[in-house]
This record gives sequence, structure tokens and C-alpha cells, in this order.
Amino acid sequence: MNHSATIRRLYEAINVHDLDAIGALMADDFVDHEELPGLPSTREGTLTFFRGMFAAFPDFRMEPEQVLVDSDTAVARVTATGTHRGEFMGMPASGRTFSAQAIDIIRFGDDGLAREHWGVYDQMAMMQQLGALPPAG
Repeated sequence: MNHSATIRRLYEAINVHDLDAIGALMADDFVDHEELPGLPSTREGTLTFFRGMFAAFPDFRMEPEQVLVDSDTAVARVTATGTHRGEFMGMPASGRTFSAQAIDIIRFGDDGLAREHWGVYDQMAMMQQLGALPPAG
């Protein structure tokens, strides 16, 4: 299995907001170890998360800057961007843009589907750029 190609296909699906394609790359028993407030750590919880991001940020993108693969696991360093055009976490649309860094770690099964995800996302930078938190420094 070429997990580098699979994780890149996942980001391509995210970037065109294709929830069906995103879901097709995830196993039914997918577990997300990155806490998504108010959402289950399941495949459906992750798809619900992306529905919300696409609604709040119609131009939301995740660009993989680097992908590393070891056995059944792929790690990607990603830049996420978007323009705040819809409600997000109770915040009305601000029209502001953000650019934040993320690290995604995805373990794949023998069938090539994503089975588990761990992630680290610079939410502080995102919220500062959206005006929800004071700027750094």
C-alpha cells in the first residue's frame, strides 16, 4: 500500500470539500484520538467536524507540506487556511482569514483505509487570526 499517496488523496478530498471521498478513505471503525469538542471520536464525528469547517470556511484547505511514512503510519505536516464566512464555535462570520500549522498522524489498515488519527493543530494561532483571542506578543 502507498500510504503517502492515500494521505495526499485525503487532503485532495478535503480541499474540494468532498465528504463522500473523505469518508471512503476511512474505515467504519475509524477512531480519532484528537479531541473534537462535542463530537464522537468516530468516522461520523470526523465527517461532522469537516461539515462544520466547510460551512464556516467555504475556502478551507489543508495543504500537506511534508509527508513521512513508516510501515502502516503516515505523518503529515500541514498548513490549514480559510476565510471565516460562517458561524464557527459560536462566533459570527468575521471575514478574516487564517493560516495555521497542523501535524496529522494516520494509521492505516491492511485494506489501505485510515483506522486511527492523532493530530496536533495550532488552534491558538487560528483563533488569534480570527480575532477571538488577543494577538501574540
